[in-house]
Amino acid sequence: MDEIKITGIRAYGYTGALPEENVLGQWFEVDLILWLDITKAAQSDALEDTFDYRETINLVKHIIQTEKFSLIEKLATVMVEKILTFEKIQKVQMNLTKLAAPIPDFSGRVSVSLTREKNAIA
Repeated sequence: MDEIKITGIRAYGYTGALPEENVLGQWFEVDLILWLDITKAAQSDALEDTFDYRETINLVKHIIQTEKFSLIEKLATVMVEKILTFEKIQKVQMNLTKLAAPIPDFSGRVSVSLTREKNAIA
């Protein structure tokens, strides 16, 4: 199976376990690997024969900006499940990063990674 990789999708959202995260918000970053068959597109060189990844970028940004959850695990799961509804996508790997987790004396990042296949949730 072939892959399309999309990295560095950034959006401002309101997911977090602390009340201030749900009010003030914070930046999130998403990296994706989408598995699909690109054989036809490679032969035709036509956008309609592949998956227009702009759809996924817009979807990810929209969910981060409009949905509120306590956990990034939930946010990532919702995004992956919606991506898998696209007909051509067979499998998704997502890395969702909270760029500035509000943890005292911690300047690192917190991430959650998911890998899901269409057949596994159908």
